Amino acid sequence: MIVAKLGCTRHFFGGVVLTLILLCPFFASPAIAVEISKANRTIPLNASGDAITLTEQQLIGGQRKFNGSCAQCHLDGITKTNPDISLGPQVLALATPPRSNLEALVDYLHNPTTYDGVASLEELHPSMARADLFPKMKNLTEDDLRNIVGYILVQPNIIGDKWASGKSGR
Repeated sequence: MIVAKLGCTRHFFGGVVLTLILLCPFFASPAIAVEISKANRTIPLNASGDAITLTEQQLIGGQRKFNGSCAQCHLDGITKTNPDISLGPQVLALATPPRSNLEALVDYLHNPTTYDGVASLEELHPSMARADLFPKMKNLTEDDLRNIVGYILVQPNIIGDKWASGKSGR
């Protein structure tokens, strides 16, 4: 009889512990917030050298839209179809025209061109110009594009050389 009661007690407490473990995520914070400094959120705005400081909400929105619309081919800033052309700051700066600022990279999302700027890629690369070919672009607003680009340009400030290097940033 004592052995039977110990077995029941052990199952009862095991069930309680399992229940607490399973319910713990519902009572804990769903995400750990990390504050990103103003310096790390400041990126080049245009070719004239002006800068813009993005809000954390813009970066969160940019990350969400990037993951939903761009990460399939550009996870961690690499380009799956052409690893030599990444979303790293040096590569973007050497493009023609340079794409290393917010306005220039947003322009690329409207009118994509080859790295040397000679030919249009609007039928090969997702863009607003051909949202009919690339449904993920269809519902993006101008603010979404700016937030996506902001997210891309801020990554080297946050994760350093893991962005666009082939080294996992996750």
